[in-house]
Amino acid sequence: MTQQGAALQTYNNELVKCIEELCSKREELTRQIKQEEDEKDRLQHDIRVLSEKLSRVNESLSRRLAARTALDRTVAETEAAYTKILESSQSLLSVLKQEAGNLSKATEPRRKDH
Repeated sequence: MTQQGAALQTYNNELVKCIEELCSKREELTRQIKQEEDEKDRLQHDIRVLSEKLSRVNESLSRRLAARTALDRTVAETEAAYTKILESSQSLLSVLKQEAGNLSKATEPRRKDH
């Protein structure tokens, strides 16, 4: 019976050792899970912050693009109007020179031919 008691004691010691190892592994796994949950929470917070920032940047970008489109249209219209002014000025100058030439001829004293 002593031999059986010794075997039982050996089995008991091994069982206790295995249970302690399992508990130790469970504690390590619990620590790792907690660490990953904390990282997950941080990442979700960062994603939320970045999503809000992206939304604000997209809104600002949209407003700026619309403003640039309006400005492009204004610049194009202004350049077209300026071109018309230049063309009109050129035509006016040409007409003025022609009229000035005609007036000069009309106001020149007539020369007598000998």
